[in-house]
Amino acid sequence: MKISIGNDHAGPDYKKAIVKMLIAKGHEVTNYGTDSEDSVDYPDFAHPVATDVSEGKADYGIIICGSGNGIAMSANKHAKVRAGLCWTKEIAVLTRLHNDANIVSIPARFTSIPQAVEIVEAFLNTEFEGGRHQNRVNKIACQ
Repeated sequence: MKISIGNDHAGPDYKKAIVKMLIAKGHEVTNYGTDSEDSVDYPDFAHPVATDVSEGKADYGIIICGSGNGIAMSANKHAKVRAGLCWTKEIAVLTRLHNDANIVSIPARFTSIPQAVEIVEAFLNTEFEGGRHQNRVNKIACQ
């Protein structure tokens, strides 16, 4: 799979652990995140990831900021993007299963690095269920 990842200053260590796992599993990773803990603006890292997903350059995206909210809000401004905020692996499964999310947003200040890696693994290993959920997903985007 092709995966784009982006993070602000709250997530460099999270990104490093996640990228290590992804590469070990044979995924191709495009890194838009910062490697510094110096303050930066999360939209600057959300938009390139969301663009890759929206344009089909990446199968999935991973975004990380302190709460996971601001970066998800930024990503969700893009057409064809459904970024889900996930703080447990169970929520990651549901956001794929029921919402067909294509970007997972991780709140670095509310998860540990091992939890974040589990969240990403659960997200990537879950297929969209379709069926009754497809109709709902079709109603998410503004026309």
